[in-house]
Amino acid sequence: MNTLSSHVLDTTSGKPVEGIALTLTLPNGEVLTGKTDNDGRFNQWGQKFEAGVYTLRFHSHDYLIATHGKSFYPHIDIAFELESDGGHYHVPLLISPFGFSSYRGS
Repeated sequence: MNTLSSHVLDTTSGKPVEGIALTLTLPNGEVLTGKTDNDGRFNQWGQKFEAGVYTLRFHSHDYLIATHGKSFYPHIDIAFELESDGGHYHVPLLISPFGFSSYRGS
């Protein structure tokens, strides 16, 4: 079984993003929710994950508007595939009002 965490960083300010709402859609359609902590991290899904394709939605609009006054992205969806016994998966997100990037972290 796999575990999952995430970390959101604002590349404009160079700081972690607190309070971003997260929605994780599991392969079976079930939806889990969470919110980043004061260090921009979240790992409290309350379960381990089987292999399959997942989508993690970062609800970035409110944060970007409040912080930068602009937001091109109302939300950012990252789809990824977990393997059987892949261990720990980390999905970081780097955001700014007009760009984002992600990668498989550790």
